[in-house]
This record gives sequence, C-alpha cells and structure tokens, in this order.
Amino acid sequence: TICDAGKAQSPINIISNKTASTLKDFEIVFYEKLAYKADVIDNGHSIKVIPKNNPHVVINGEKYILVQFHYHGKSEHSVDGKFYDLVVHGVCQNPKTKALAVVGIFYEEGKSNKLLERVLNHIGDTVVITKNLLPKHKEEYYHYRGSLTTPPCSENVEWYILKRPLEASKEQIAKMRIYYVNNFRPVQELHNRVIDEH
Repeated sequence: TICDAGKAQSPINIISNKTASTLKDFEIVFYEKLAYKADVIDNGHSIKVIPKNNPHVVINGEKYILVQFHYHGKSEHSVDGKFYDLVVHGVCQNPKTKALAVVGIFYEEGKSNKLLERVLNHIGDTVVITKNLLPKHKEEYYHYRGSLTTPPCSENVEWYILKRPLEASKEQIAKMRIYYVNNFRPVQELHNRVIDEH
C-alpha cells in the first residue's frame, strides 16, 4: 500500500537547520469567527471537533474551509527529534479543488488552555467555540508536502506546522491521554522532499 511504499508520507522529523526559506508573499491568513458551534466527538481514533459554519483560512490567495480539528495524545511531527505533549491538527479543504491543507499546532505543558478545557468537558456534545485556536506568532511555520497520517495515507496534503506551541496544563494533558495516548503514527522518511520555513 501507499502507507508502506509511499515516498511522501507523514509525519516527519523537521530538522530546523535544513530548511529552505518560503517566499515572503506566500502567506496564510486565518479568518477566525468570533464564535461558531461545533460537535465534539470521540471517533475511535481521536477527539474530533467539527465546526458547523465554516471558519476558514486563506493560503496563498486560496480559501480553505476548516472541516474539522482533532487531537493526538503526543505530537506526530517532531522538531529536531523533540516531540510535544499534545498536538491539534486543523484539517482544511479547498472547496473548489478539494485540495487538503493541515495546520498542526503543538502543545507543551504550562497554563490551562480554555479551548482544550471546553473540548474535554463536552465530548459527545455541541459546543460554542469562542476561544482562539491559534498561538501568537502564527505567521511562523514549517511547510512541506506529505500525506494523511491514517489510512489511506493519501499523499495530497500540504502540511503547515506552526513553530510556536500553545500551553496546556498537566491535568489537561493527562485527561486527553485517558482517551488517547498512542494515537500517533511514527515519523516517516523525508526522502527527497524539501521543508520550507516561514
């Protein structure tokens, strides 16, 4: 299968001093609604949040809808061999081309995170998302072309890994790991791909 034989699989270990710089005009613009309703579900693989009214991002001038975001009990990507305590992946799709972009945001242990708390307390419910999903300095990221990290492992995903992590409390990390601690795929070979840095 492509999961085994593919040459553009995800996740990867990002080596920070072996990146190419991204053109300055290549940018991601996050249009976050002040509030939107979302369903929080446990789908057997992760805790997943499905927005109801299409928050979106614009990548290089193209609009992508935030289809869902979900959590892993440990980061899938690593940076210079370092894994983070949790990660959230925002799965975005271009409504015209159906192209996929995934924004990865790391969490490290620190202060309690309001959005994460809301998600953890409402699994199986509909919630109103009012808290910003993103860290400050969201314009700093790594980018590369890769795959879905679960079967069918399709190699059609543009990954954007934000450099700056969010914080989550020790209790929140533990609570998420009651549900999922091993729902991450091991890092895959980079092969001849280039990682861009912005």
